[in-house]
Amino acid sequence: MTAAASDPKVYGWCPGALRPMMSGDGLVVRIRAPLGRLSPDQARAVADLSSRFGNGLLDVSARANLQMRGVAAEDHGALIAALTALGLVDRDAGAEARRNVLLAPFWTSGDDSHRIASALSAALVAASDLPLPGKFGFAVDAGPAPVLQEIAADIRIERGAEGGLSLRADGAEVALPVSADAAVKEALALARWFLDQGGAPEGRGRMQRLIARRGAPDSHGATVAKGAPPPLPGLTNEGQLVALEFGQIPAQSFAALAGFGPLRLTPWRMLLVEGARDIAALPGLILDATDPRLQVTACTGAPGCLQAHSATRDLARDLAPHLPPNTRLHVSGCAKGCAHPGPCALTLTATGPDHFDLIRNGPADARPALTSLSAAQLRAAPDLLTKAP
Repeated sequence: MTAAASDPKVYGWCPGALRPMMSGDGLVVRIRAPLGRLSPDQARAVADLSSRFGNGLLDVSARANLQMRGVAAEDHGALIAALTALGLVDRDAGAEARRNVLLAPFWTSGDDSHRIASALSAALVAASDLPLPGKFGFAVDAGPAPVLQEIAADIRIERGAEGGLSLRADGAEVALPVSADAAVKEALALARWFLDQGGAPEGRGRMQRLIARRGAPDSHGATVAKGAPPPLPGLTNEGQLVALEFGQIPAQSFAALAGFGPLRLTPWRMLLVEGARDIAALPGLILDATDPRLQVTACTGAPGCLQAHSATRDLARDLAPHLPPNTRLHVSGCAKGCAHPGPCALTLTATGPDHFDLIRNGPADARPALTSLSAAQLRAAPDLLTKAP
């Protein structure tokens, strides 16, 4: 891998609404919708704002946030005023950064997941003395079985092996049993333990790295429940799950979905449309659970991302039909691997315009099995992905 590809700029924080990030196509403005849910009116208004101030496309991130791209710096103030009127902006950038709570989307009003996520969000906003790293996040996963174990989070409140709730530090194989009423207090205590143990030197760090170095807190010893596999597009008890190609949807399609009901954002780059049962095809939607594009993850790529060395999504789209069943491919514009931070069965990491290194069973910055593959080579011989060297 070239030095340019192996040393992308690491910001150490994620964009928000109040603290956007400049990219190749303008500002990236990320909305942390309360409980990951937009009412139909909010969704239609956000779609309109995307068309007015952005590029008319909306992204659902790997932490179930909604992202606008292509916002001009001079339009940011007007956009924030409109989002504030919709109830989608925190009081300040610090509160926005702390309220990094991912809620499993299959909740009902008043259940454990809903109550804990609401209380945890409020407690984090109030905890101005808690200087957590910008990417530090919480997962509330208190349904019948955990569904977020493959999604990045530092502190997890999830259903335990014995049926009760448990609190777990990411990377640990043991957990602390907690009640619904005590879960938030214990989660904040675990966050402070992380800081006290030196988990964030110079303001950066993740729980998994601390656990690998130090182990779980001594009070944690309960068995961790086995998680459920990620869901596929289709019907659920709460409504219809629809997938988005590469996690992106045109604003017009987003507004059309709001006509079926409130929208819940998911970390699988899908939307859960509350109460919907029969959504028709719309641009950007994937409704078929066997669609090969569901096996592929790709970041924005060049020129939209300043870090990317190559375009990514056209190549990913072309390679998807050639993947073996149940095999995932990650096409990354640089070694950061933002779209899929962990290991993947197959990863193509861009090292230059239309050139990629192939990594098997590793993250985007791992040692490659093959180097300097051109996009043309891969399109002409997609079996290079799986053929033994």
